[in-house]
Amino acid sequence: MLRLENISVRFGLPDNPPVVNDISLTVEPLDKIGIVGETGSGKSVLLLAMLQMLPESALVSGRLLLDNRDVLKMSKKEITQIRGKTISYVPQGSANGLNPLLNIGYQVGEPLTQHTKLKGKEAREKIIGTLKSFDIGEEEKLVKFYPHSLSGGMKQRVLIAMGVIAGSPIIFVDEPTKGLDTRRINMVIESFKLLDDRTILCVTHDLRFARQIAGKIAVMYAAQQVEFADKEDFFREPLHPYSQALLQALPENGLHVNMGFAPPGSEHTVNAGCLFADRCTVKTARCRQNPPLTDVRGRKVRCWNYVD
Repeated sequence: MLRLENISVRFGLPDNPPVVNDISLTVEPLDKIGIVGETGSGKSVLLLAMLQMLPESALVSGRLLLDNRDVLKMSKKEITQIRGKTISYVPQGSANGLNPLLNIGYQVGEPLTQHTKLKGKEAREKIIGTLKSFDIGEEEKLVKFYPHSLSGGMKQRVLIAMGVIAGSPIIFVDEPTKGLDTRRINMVIESFKLLDDRTILCVTHDLRFARQIAGKIAVMYAAQQVEFADKEDFFREPLHPYSQALLQALPENGLHVNMGFAPPGSEHTVNAGCLFADRCTVKTARCRQNPPLTDVRGRKVRCWNYVD
């Protein structure tokens, strides 16, 4: 089990506005959690913070408990042993996630050399077999190719192969469909269907993709978690006004946008009150204070409308 407890991230000075603000979440074994929200809400920074992959200017607080060990307090040697073997990270952007100077076989096999004893022919067979499981095509030849010769969808599946090849039970995935067309997104969805035996936290701005691959949905807005629910509950009845607006803006729901625009992180959203208040159509006087994350029928929502 993975438990996030009050994780916050700031850059620079301790009194700077947080880019991740007090995130708490329990991830059960085999959970598939989609972390959704607009650009700038802190989704990707959260994943990087949990694996100690942020620059030294980042100030990270809170705890990340993995089997009752705090990952955020691990030494560099300890976290290196965790990355790839226990928790894998699939980076954002298929175009930038692969080293253009190294062939595919070397890059997919790198976690094997770090975390297993497989070498030579055995390692090569494992690499080719893993690539074949994602149906990329001509895998025996592919291992000798360089990233520039692959399509965006192929690169993304190669990155996922890198994330699973060493057998890590937990996978963090950052925007796996970014820049992909519908056909290639469907290929990535098929790849995720092969990961039923893994625990997945997937950051995405694509709600339709999240609906396909996730069992639970966490919504972030302006660095905060504002809702957490089972997928079916979320898409049937989103509770937070921001979540409702996200779903209303989907093409199949008419592309309705009923809220004003106030970019997350701007001065009038970073205040003591509800961070969504300036864009909310149902705000009340209580919204001048920041609402707690409240349990509502087995779900969590940060909104005064659900606080007695």
